[in-house]
Amino acid sequence: MTDDGKAAARATQSGTDAGMRDSRDAGQRTGDGSENDPAARGNENDAAAAEEEEDRIAGGAGVREQIARGLRVRKQNRMNAPEQAVVRTPEQARVTMPARQGNVAENSRVPSWLQTGAAWSWRLLLLGVAIYLIARILGILYIVVVPCVAALLLTALLQPLTARLRRAGLPGLAATWATLLIAAAVLGGLVLLVTNRVSADYPTMVAEVKHTTTQVESLLSGPPFHVKSSSVKNALNNIPSYLSKHKSLVEGTVVTGGKIAAEFFGGLVLMLFVTFFLIKDGERIWNWLLGAMRTETARRVDRAGHASWLAVVYYMRGTVAVAAIHAIVVGLALWIMGVPLVIPLAVLVFVAAFVPLVGLLVAGTLAILVTLATKGWIDAIVLLGVLIIEDQLEAHLLQPQVVGRVIRLHPLAVILSLAVGGVLAGIPGAVVAIPVVAVITRALPELRRSDPGPDEPG
Repeated sequence: MTDDGKAAARATQSGTDAGMRDSRDAGQRTGDGSENDPAARGNENDAAAAEEEEDRIAGGAGVREQIARGLRVRKQNRMNAPEQAVVRTPEQARVTMPARQGNVAENSRVPSWLQTGAAWSWRLLLLGVAIYLIARILGILYIVVVPCVAALLLTALLQPLTARLRRAGLPGLAATWATLLIAAAVLGGLVLLVTNRVSADYPTMVAEVKHTTTQVESLLSGPPFHVKSSSVKNALNNIPSYLSKHKSLVEGTVVTGGKIAAEFFGGLVLMLFVTFFLIKDGERIWNWLLGAMRTETARRVDRAGHASWLAVVYYMRGTVAVAAIHAIVVGLALWIMGVPLVIPLAVLVFVAAFVPLVGLLVAGTLAILVTLATKGWIDAIVLLGVLIIEDQLEAHLLQPQVVGRVIRLHPLAVILSLAVGGVLAGIPGAVVAIPVVAVITRALPELRRSDPGPDEPG
């Protein structure tokens, strides 16, 4: 034992001796009156036990036991330190609890970035499967889906006219019928005009094509090409023989064309019916759909639906305006150059303009080929320059001012949307790709936005 321990033991023993003398004196003073008292005898037994404990402590055994116990506790704490966690309560008490060994081992085996990647992967996989299944179902029902989508776009284009007729005093049914009749008259007039112009200009176009072909043959037969004219004539004469040898293929193409025509007219009738009821009862149908939802969800979906519908309406208005400008510019250029089939080509440009970027490219290429075949390469180059200037005006002036105020899409987003729509659904998918993306970009912010509180402005 160290000097400090010995001094502490002597001090403890001195205090114990003094306490023992005081307790014996007190016992002698009270001993005469408490011999027959049971409580007094119990106190004497407690005093005797206390005296024995004090004697043991005075001998140094108690101090040594306390020191040894403290050393064992500290050693045990050092051994268990990695396996225990210290939690501080508000009273700053030290409480130990066993750590969860399973989680520590698992975290040590799998990195956190891999856990996050795995969690995102299976969610994205489920989302991809759901999108694939929806796409397959829509592909099976394309005869119904395409007319319904076309009816939505046509309704977005015609509904403003119906609203004006209703404000003018016409009933809802009369305004709907008037709108559809006006639209049918315009479309029928365009089809009739195109048919008449094709019938009138076709002989002229054939004569000019023959003249241009003769010029091309003479050009190829001379230097530096030196191609025999007989080779070109033989290539042209092989077309009838090819048709006679592949009669079954031609018949199959005719049958396929008849099937496509039947599907087209069936889809056209369905589109007209859907358009009629959407124009007449569109608001009632929308309210019926909202009635099946909870109040808060219905408010959010209503906001998203109105924002999406406004985007589609403005998209259709802007697209019609841009398509009309394209058709007028190309028609004037073809008319000035004296190219036949001016009105059919202008109408083709108008229809093709509903497919952004790609439609004008295809229609313009056809117009350039017709110009090249009838008027020569100089007029074709002039028309190509007109189309390039018009395309730049559309990208930097028409689209931002007419369409871009409501639908703000980057050209890269437009191209990717057209590519995805064309791969999934062909030409109809390319037509509706931009409206679908516009609807998504307008609806998502409204769905995420929470309803204003009672004290907040609506």
